[in-house]
Amino acid sequence: MNNISTILNKETLSQNDIVELLQTEGEDKSLLFKKSAEVKEKYVGNIVYYRGLVEFSNICGKNCYYCGIRSGNKNLERYNLSDTEILAAVTFAYKNKFASVVLQSGELANETFITRIEKLLHEIKKVSNNELGITLSLGEQTEETYLRWKEAGAHRYLLRIESSNPELYRKIHPNDGNHDFSTRLHCLELLRKTGYQVGTGIMIGLPFQTYNDLANDLLFMQEFDIAMCGMGPYIEHLDTPMFRHRHLLESREKRLDLALKMISILRIMMKDINIAAATALQAIDPMGREKAIKIGANILMPNITPGKYRNNYKLYDNKPCVDDEPEDCTQCLEARIAMTGNKIGYGQWGDSKHFLKKK
Repeated sequence: MNNISTILNKETLSQNDIVELLQTEGEDKSLLFKKSAEVKEKYVGNIVYYRGLVEFSNICGKNCYYCGIRSGNKNLERYNLSDTEILAAVTFAYKNKFASVVLQSGELANETFITRIEKLLHEIKKVSNNELGITLSLGEQTEETYLRWKEAGAHRYLLRIESSNPELYRKIHPNDGNHDFSTRLHCLELLRKTGYQVGTGIMIGLPFQTYNDLANDLLFMQEFDIAMCGMGPYIEHLDTPMFRHRHLLESREKRLDLALKMISILRIMMKDINIAAATALQAIDPMGREKAIKIGANILMPNITPGKYRNNYKLYDNKPCVDDEPEDCTQCLEARIAMTGNKIGYGQWGDSKHFLKKK
């Protein structure tokens, strides 16, 4: 038995084990992907659950160095969907049996924004006959805000850590009180305390990032005991400070390969959590999300934002499907998922089995 086979047969993986798996190539990489595919089939099955994604505003109070909708980007047309437009998108998801939606926007924390989300959550429950599951991805908030939104109908929350290494975190964010690593961690704790299914994630292939960083990111997720994960390859954006470090980057193909390995290893480490096949995978490889589904991912987020707004919610360059309408995404994804040998869990919330087991 070779060393990779030995590692894959362990009950728990060490940092060194993960680093070795991240560097696999050829037959060893095939063994890794085969193992994670088997784990996925055994623990979460070959069902892909939809989360209809509504990117309802690109107005953001943060100025993260890697993000295309950062507050400091002046080369961007800002938009903010009306409540009517948001509810129309949500109704589309409901009628097409997506069963769950995600509300995502730039990060704001003022009372007007908080109250608006609270009212929207009540309206979403009303228009969907209380049947739609709701995930929020709206950044750092207070415990009171998280509770208000939870009581209004949200039950999952995605807050990406971006890196579990405080030093790397500081390199990709402004060094001010508005971009604090400890605040990010505290908000994850608050989300868990208030009863959400908590998700986090990272960018893979960042400048200055090491294999040890990535291994520690996975160990962080395991230790924090997340319910779901959304992570994908870092893709540079021209209108960001991080763009000047692009000479430090591996090729996009290598970043994609590394992202797939991260998904595969996380599936082995946390067998029954939900793992999303991020859109950034498709930005590098037209079949990137399908490759992720085959080796571990079980969540897809069809973009149901009205097409005319999509090009202005570009967190990174080369974002796919920016000219499509929701109907186009739905038909396309059905064919793509069928190619993976999986089926769509229409009408099912697809809650994290890991979270439900803990309850």
